[in-house]
Amino acid sequence: MRDVFKRTDMCGDLRIEDAGRDVVLNGWVAKKRNLGGLIFADLRDRTGITQIVFDDKTEKSVFDKADTLKSEYVIGVKGTVGERESKNKKIPTGDIEVRAAELVIYSTADTPPIYVKDDDNVDENLRLKYRFLDLRKPKMQRNLAFRHKVAQVTRRFFSDEGFLEIETPDLDKPTPEGARDYLIPSRVNHGRFYALPQSPQLYKQLLMASGCDRYFQIAKCFRDEDLRADRQPEFTQIDMELSFVEPDDIMEIQERYLKTLFKETIGLDIQIPFQRIPYDEAMDRFGSDKPDTRFGFELKDLTDLMKDCGFKVFSSTVDAGGVVKAICITGGADKYSRKDIDKLGEKAKDYGAKGLAWMKVTDGGITSPIAKFFDDGQKKSIIGRMEAKPGDLILFVSDTYKVVSDSLGFLRRHIADDMGLLDPKKFNFLWVTDFPMFEYSEEEGRWLAMHHPFTMPREEDVDKMLTDPGSVKAKAYDIVLNGVEAGGGSIRIHDRELQKKVFKALHISDEQAQEKFGFLLEAFRYGAPPHGGLAYGMDRLVMLMLGESSIREVIAFPKNANAQCLMSGAPGLIEQSQLDELAIRTVPDAE
Repeated sequence: MRDVFKRTDMCGDLRIEDAGRDVVLNGWVAKKRNLGGLIFADLRDRTGITQIVFDDKTEKSVFDKADTLKSEYVIGVKGTVGERESKNKKIPTGDIEVRAAELVIYSTADTPPIYVKDDDNVDENLRLKYRFLDLRKPKMQRNLAFRHKVAQVTRRFFSDEGFLEIETPDLDKPTPEGARDYLIPSRVNHGRFYALPQSPQLYKQLLMASGCDRYFQIAKCFRDEDLRADRQPEFTQIDMELSFVEPDDIMEIQERYLKTLFKETIGLDIQIPFQRIPYDEAMDRFGSDKPDTRFGFELKDLTDLMKDCGFKVFSSTVDAGGVVKAICITGGADKYSRKDIDKLGEKAKDYGAKGLAWMKVTDGGITSPIAKFFDDGQKKSIIGRMEAKPGDLILFVSDTYKVVSDSLGFLRRHIADDMGLLDPKKFNFLWVTDFPMFEYSEEEGRWLAMHHPFTMPREEDVDKMLTDPGSVKAKAYDIVLNGVEAGGGSIRIHDRELQKKVFKALHISDEQAQEKFGFLLEAFRYGAPPHGGLAYGMDRLVMLMLGESSIREVIAFPKNANAQCLMSGAPGLIEQSQLDELAIRTVPDAE
């Protein structure tokens, strides 16, 4: 077995001040150039690249060995740091090189199927299949190092604030409420299953009932749901719970945490306290419960102006109890042609809109296919309500409140992205508060918990839970960053009778409640403190801080959109003997 050169430095750490010093480096060959009597090799590790030089002063056996090097060979080098004649200002080590005296080749490498360099534009599936190569790229190394730093700062901050880091179980009891569980069959209890945790919710509440007072955990969670750019079947939460608190207490701690985190990781001073917007206002103004406030284009309600207008699409919607809203795109009249607007209308249909009406404001008035349906006074009122100026584009949607909110909420951010207004280096935090306690499911024909069934309703709304559940507001709050829910939480119910009342509103019988959550209700019998908490999606938070567009860029080994690991082949088949041991019989594939 070859000796391992005990390195003295990392490749990215050497500077001109190190000139004349003997060093030992280990790493991967990023590139080799043979200029006859001179060989250059760029040596890479996770910190960066150093140029290695083999020349006429190098021992012949070492020089000959250097000539065999290829990309991704793993090597060790002993040599002396010298000033580089042809400096490279693009890299931190560009002023120096290491003049090699000794060389060891730890392993050779075949030609890699993807380039180990940033911005190679390779297909994402290929990146995921060869993730071990993809992770060698400087950007991915930086992202993983940054994630590590976020975890370090998080642990230090909450430890200093008196929180205990406590691990909760990963083998849990299935709970049908919420997203689909990942199920694990029990070998010793045939016919019974564990569930991987969707969150540590019940256990962290039990920790409060246990007197732990302040808990946190960087927890792995699992949800069997359809994937998006900011979702994975397994993800990481920065999870916490506190006793004897109200929402203001939790928000104040989170603001100080985020201020500390951003300062210590990216050197940014974020201003606290954050803006707070009630849920209803967020939906009215932005069409979203996670509004992006880096730009304008706010929704304006025109329902009262359209009640008696000549455009039947609008007036009939109002007569039917619907709403008419619009957004004003500053400078959009010149940017968007009629064909472009038609494409926007097609996108709005994905959110339930039946169509998209528009007006362009000019110095002479309004240009629009629907202009003829409005008199001069009505046009003036629309322009005034929208605060539109010549060169602006007004986009209208008429339908139910939900459809109008969803479609215009999508369009305002889509258009802002198209116009280059989503600056990834601008961080706009805000709290969305006073969420509805319940939301009605047409599919199930009953009210469901908007967050989870352990959320505390506002005191003034408790008596309405059984008679008017849609009007009940919860002591719930989300932390929103640039249009993304970075985290969410609530004050929890700590009273056994109130918890039963919430279950009743959700049509969960006493027997079902006892079967699913009996251990929590039992804990409440013996004294539980007022408590609440919050959890961040760590992957999303890191993604936003780094300006990445997908959480797959900040997770070492992510799954693809079909919840598959293209590198390892998970999920995989198992042998019949294993199924027999678990007393499981599978249904043959339909094909």
